[in-house]
Amino acid sequence: MDAPYQIPAELDGQWSSTVVLKRDVFSTIERGFFSGPNGKIDAVLRRIDHVPWWTQLIARHFLRREARALQKVGKLGVAPSLLFQGRRVLVRGFIDGVALHIARPVGDLAYFRSAKQALRALHRAGLSHNDLAKEQNWLRSPDGRAFLTDFQLAFCYKKRSALFRIAAYEDLRHLLKHKRSYVPDALTPAERKVLSRKSLPTRIWMATGKRVYIWITRGVIGFTDREGGGPRLVNDAPIIISAIKKHQQVSDAAVVAFADRRSGTGLYAFIETSGPLSKDEIRQFTAQLPADIKAPEHLQIVRALPRNADGKVRTEILQLIAMNQVDLIAPLIRSDSERLIIDEVLAGRQNLRDRFSF
Repeated sequence: MDAPYQIPAELDGQWSSTVVLKRDVFSTIERGFFSGPNGKIDAVLRRIDHVPWWTQLIARHFLRREARALQKVGKLGVAPSLLFQGRRVLVRGFIDGVALHIARPVGDLAYFRSAKQALRALHRAGLSHNDLAKEQNWLRSPDGRAFLTDFQLAFCYKKRSALFRIAAYEDLRHLLKHKRSYVPDALTPAERKVLSRKSLPTRIWMATGKRVYIWITRGVIGFTDREGGGPRLVNDAPIIISAIKKHQQVSDAAVVAFADRRSGTGLYAFIETSGPLSKDEIRQFTAQLPADIKAPEHLQIVRALPRNADGKVRTEILQLIAMNQVDLIAPLIRSDSERLIIDEVLAGRQNLRDRFSF
């Protein structure tokens, strides 16, 4: 039987969790409500009280590093504010926005103008983020503004040293890589020059230290963080999709990851049918998967999957449904017909285990 959910002792009486957002070997992240001097507010908790013993030291280092950065950057209006810092917990404000890989701001030049302004504010305050290659660390608010999150690797500088300038340059280069993905025609000649030239420390790191880092994180501890999905999304999901789509009643399928406070990462399969089909039939079908591939924790059979104009499944919408972040979906809906499809999927959603009510 699963152990009951426990509020961290340091936050007793101050925290109520609503959903688990992410869980890995370095921390668990939950969304919920924090009761402080200004009353009860929407917030995000990072806790390291359940990390394995062999990552505790680095987890504590990351926690302190993030708290130090949030104390400064929270005042700038481009990132969450630090609400509480404990020995094994950190509470930051919640930003109403979705990650870049979910928002997918194709052609949205205004977003990238806002992102560059946010980055300039960060650098003027003497901070570098150092982890902006990840799209999940860029947020897009409902009004189109850019915000930054996840400051575990951020660094605060006392002066604008050569090291700071290199780190700031790399922050900018990573932002421009995202801009190239979504609005490539808007890149200026100066921006293209930045994209074409990595800093010397980065070139050295990629040729030496990064190989060791990848070997340790992926080969030794099995840590993969593609869009927060982990190795199951990277390695298992394609095999699962291929197997499910072999069923004659399945017209299409999509598999996304969700955070699970017990197992770390779970998989959620959305299955579009062309005829009568039950979950039990699909369960029997996935039982034929290779022995080392674990079947999805959740299966949902739907009449139709939400799609882009080109017919590609909108996995970003399915991701939010799987993660119980349904309040962030509305700004992403593009038409009344799409709303009907999404509402139908929402009505039958399966992952209700990691929702809490207090």
